[in-house]
Amino acid sequence: MKPQAIAGVSAGADSELESVYPSIAATSLGRLIGVICDAIPLRIGGVKVSTLLFALPLAPLAVLPYGWLKLFGQRYLVTNRSVKVVSTLGVRLFRQIPLAEIDNIAIHVGAGQAFFHAGDVILLKANGDRLATLEGVARPARLRQIILDAREARGQNDASLAIIRARQPQLA
Repeated sequence: MKPQAIAGVSAGADSELESVYPSIAATSLGRLIGVICDAIPLRIGGVKVSTLLFALPLAPLAVLPYGWLKLFGQRYLVTNRSVKVVSTLGVRLFRQIPLAEIDNIAIHVGAGQAFFHAGDVILLKANGDRLATLEGVARPARLRQIILDAREARGQNDASLAIIRARQPQLA
């Protein structure tokens, strides 16, 4: 079955598909909290003992990186043309990676990130070089699939537009 076009997305305009804010697992303090809360693998009622012991006392500490990320951090914006790294407040653009340049996407779950169900999404060129790293993304496999689907749709759209342009009579 062929993938369908994305509803509400125009071929000629840059349309936002997904906006993702990094979790506190993007920060070193957040990862440290994750390591501590995952330290004791023994479970009681399906919950790790370390989570039961340390999550509540560490919660006030977790507010610091959360607040910092919301006020001064970055968010990841997937459009029908590119992946952008923009400021959380305002419209400052830090980085823009065209979908056509993305060949593969790797996921790296670092120490302390597994507790938050987070990981780093690494955008790769065809030769394996790193284009960008989207740090501390919650549910990174989901974002990976969104980017791959958007890239596929963009490629099909560009191919269709090229065929349409080739069929139009040349103006003299």
